[in-house]
Amino acid sequence: MYGETERLIARLDAALASARLSAWQRNFLTDIRSRLTRYGSRTRLSEKQLRKIDEIIGTGVAVSPLPHASRQRPIHTLRPKSWLKREGRWWVRRFVRDFAFAAALITGFLVYSGFEKLPRSFNFTAPAERIQARTIDQHDFTVTDGDTIRVLGEASGTRLVGFNTPETYTPRCDRERELGNRATARLKEIVSTSSLQLTKVACSCPPGTEGTDACNHGRSCGTLTADGRDVGQILISEGLAVPFVCGMTSCPPTPRPWCD
Repeated sequence: MYGETERLIARLDAALASARLSAWQRNFLTDIRSRLTRYGSRTRLSEKQLRKIDEIIGTGVAVSPLPHASRQRPIHTLRPKSWLKREGRWWVRRFVRDFAFAAALITGFLVYSGFEKLPRSFNFTAPAERIQARTIDQHDFTVTDGDTIRVLGEASGTRLVGFNTPETYTPRCDRERELGNRATARLKEIVSTSSLQLTKVACSCPPGTEGTDACNHGRSCGTLTADGRDVGQILISEGLAVPFVCGMTSCPPTPRPWCD
């Protein structure tokens, strides 16, 4: 095998010494010779390259064509083992590519699914998962203050989410107490003349704490609509409440701008 490589290099040198080669032929043969010099009998040449060498040396210059043995890949003939390795690498690359593509699809689906579960509007507190929605009458509950009601038969009140009204029990200033009383009176007025629907939602509390004092003082959470409009938005538009948007499991500091 080594002698065949040396003979092929010698014939390439003879061809390169000829002035009858085109620029492309000279570059091609120069590249082949460099590979033969560098890798010796381990050089891999394709059938197309061998045919092109035979064509150039056999017709492009006045030297004898490659012997039959050379046309049968004398330089590092591919063996079945090499073919198996090549096929194995191809399948590995394909598996990795397909796996990465499938993982990307699954990840995208999970992200999209999570996004779909988020609240569509930031007018309400984050927990948009409905627990119970029902039409109620003004006699089915009492108004505690501007953002809290107590449904008859329930042990604790229901905090209306998405907004905050001034405090009436622990105000920071006289103005907050006055606005809190006005917000309470306005909510009573709204529910007395409207078609109402109460939707219970999950509170923005750490998992496992809902229904305890550690979550919203033991109160449940919900939204109340009057004639299809959220009562919190009505109070906000009239200056008797401010938006209060929570996350999935926690809330920011409660906004109380009335004494500033």
